[in-house]
Amino acid sequence: MREKLLEAVDLFEEVMIFGTEHVIKNMDIPIWKEYSPEQIQVLKILSTYGALSSGKLATIQGVHKSAVSNRLKKLEEKGLVTSERDENDQRAKIIRLTSEGIEVLQISNNAVYENIEKLFKDRIDEKELETFVKTFRKLKEILQMKEM
Repeated sequence: MREKLLEAVDLFEEVMIFGTEHVIKNMDIPIWKEYSPEQIQVLKILSTYGALSSGKLATIQGVHKSAVSNRLKKLEEKGLVTSERDENDQRAKIIRLTSEGIEVLQISNNAVYENIEKLFKDRIDEKELETFVKTFRKLKEILQMKEM
C-alpha cells in the first residue's frame, strides 16, 4: 500500500506541474495577460472557501503574508475583491470576491475547461473519467473532514 500511495502522490504532483505548464503555455486568454496565475488562484480560493482573512489566504497559498498582501492590493484596485476589518480582530482583514471577481474567475475557468476537454477528447473514456471523479470526490471528503 505504501508504495502505491507514494506513486499516487508523485503522480498527482507531476500532473499538477505538467497541467499548470500546459495551461499557461498553450492558452492565449486575454484575461491571463491582465492577471497572474497567483491572482487567479486567490480568486479560486475565495470562491471555494468564501470570505477569508489575508493570513488564512497566505497559509492556503503557502506564501508569506506580504506576497498575498501585494496580490490583494492589485485585485482590490481592479475591483475583483473587497476587504474589510474583521469584527473579531481589528488587525485582520476579511477578503471577499466581488461580482467582477466571480466573472473573471468564470472566464478563466471556462477557458481552462475547454482546453482540457480538447486535450482529453478521444484519450480518456467515460468510465476512466467516472473513476477519476469518484476517487477525487473521496479524497476531497477526506481532506475536508481533516479540516474540521
